[in-house]
Parts: sequence; C-alpha cells; structure tokens
Amino acid sequence: MSHVTTLLPPQAPPPAPPKPFTAGRFFGNIFLGVWLALTVGIFMMMVEGWDPEKFTKYGPNYISGLGVTLLLVSLSIVLGGLLSLPIAFARMSKNKALSWLAYGYVYFFRGTPLLTQLFLVYYGLGSFSAELKAWGLWWFFRDAWNCALLTFTLNTAAYQAEILRGAIESVARGQHEGAAALGLPKKVAFFKVILPQALIVALRPYGNEIILMIKGSAIVAIVTVFDLMGETRRAFSRTFDYQAYLWAALLYLIIVELLRNVWAWLEARLTRHLKR
Repeated sequence: MSHVTTLLPPQAPPPAPPKPFTAGRFFGNIFLGVWLALTVGIFMMMVEGWDPEKFTKYGPNYISGLGVTLLLVSLSIVLGGLLSLPIAFARMSKNKALSWLAYGYVYFFRGTPLLTQLFLVYYGLGSFSAELKAWGLWWFFRDAWNCALLTFTLNTAAYQAEILRGAIESVARGQHEGAAALGLPKKVAFFKVILPQALIVALRPYGNEIILMIKGSAIVAIVTVFDLMGETRRAFSRTFDYQAYLWAALLYLIIVELLRNVWAWLEARLTRHLKR
C-alpha cells in the first residue's frame, strides 16, 4: 500500500502587526509636516517674487562666482593633498621632534576656526607689509585670492594628513609582512601595496572633506574675494532681495549633491572587488 504525501500549497506570510502610534511617531509627523509647510511656503514666495530682470542681470555674476569657488576649492584640495603627504609621514615618524612638530601643525589648523586662520593670514601678515616687501613676498600677500588659497591649503592639508595617517595605520600588519616576505623594498611596498589600500579606506573621508571645503569657502567673501557668496552679497546690496541668498543656497546644494553622487559612484566602482 503506497503512501501519498500531499503538500500544502505555499501560503502568504502573516501580516505584520501594526506599529503602535507612539509619542515619537506623533512628534515626528508634526516635525515633518512643519518642514513640508515651510518648503511649500518658501517655494510659493519664490514663485510670487520671481523677477526675470534681476535673474538676467545678476545670473552671469553668479556663474562667475561659482567658477571662482570651484577653482579655489580645487586648487586648495590638490595642493593640500600634496602637502599632507609629508605631514602624515612626520606624524608617523619615530623622530619625536618631527612628530611633535607635525602634531602641533595639525592641532592648530584643526582646532581653530577657518575664519580665524583666514584673518591671521590676510590681516595678520598684512601688518608686516614692510618686511614682506623687503623679502619680495608682498605681491603674494596683498592679494586676497592668494591669501584665501594659502589659508585653505594649509587648513585642508592638516585634515587630509590625519585622514591619510589613519588610513595607512588601518592597513593590516599582514600586508606589510607579506610584502616583506616577497622581498619588496619598503618604498615599493608602500606605494604599490599599502598606499592603494589606504586610499580606498580614506575615500569617503576625502569626499566629506571636499564637501566641507566647498561650504566653508563662503567665508572668503569677507576678505573681498568675489566667489559665489561674494557675488551674492553684491547682488543683495544692490537689490535688497532675499532671493539672492536663496539662489546661492540652491547652487551650493546642487554642487554638494552632484559631488556626493559622483563620489558615491567612484567609491562603489573602486571597492567593487571588496563586495561579496
């Protein structure tokens, strides 16, 4: 006598129990509603107050200021990256004097506001104009653009040095030992084995640093550099229209969002071999 086994057809999973309506959800919904109302209100105000004549007149200035911002940030990031290499090596050096000197540099530029550093370079060094003229350096420090570039480079170099140092130290010791076992010279092992792995670890912090530099670059308008914020201030001083700052905020938001997406794509592409 054969036994016939009857299998039950697949059943749908039981419905999830309803989430209790807690106080946190209640206040969260209120907070979200307020933000949505503010967003709609600001949008309606922009639509009602839209002035095509002002946009046509000052739009090219905004594009010019945006170019100044991107150039300033790009140059400072590249120059700061080059400067961060010796600083990171000095931080990891066994020479205490060299290590403490690099530590003091990083501590100062990471522990003080960027605006203060800009004032120290632009106004502080400007008070030594006679000495700078004697040394042939006044042509550089009398220009607000050069002072801003120098300040941003020194500032981001300190942050990039710490990012790089942390990334290098995060590479497993077995990588060093494996390179030594293969007979690779230390210099070759560092640039071919250790540094590429460290840069992958540092990729996301580098992206955050670039975004912070873009947003922080707005302070150069205070020292008469006509970047995006500088052009915004000039437009507002002539129109007294609050939308001048809304346009600037929108441009900054677009830049940051584009950079965030590009960096996410770059990170996903460079780390695809690490995904399982």
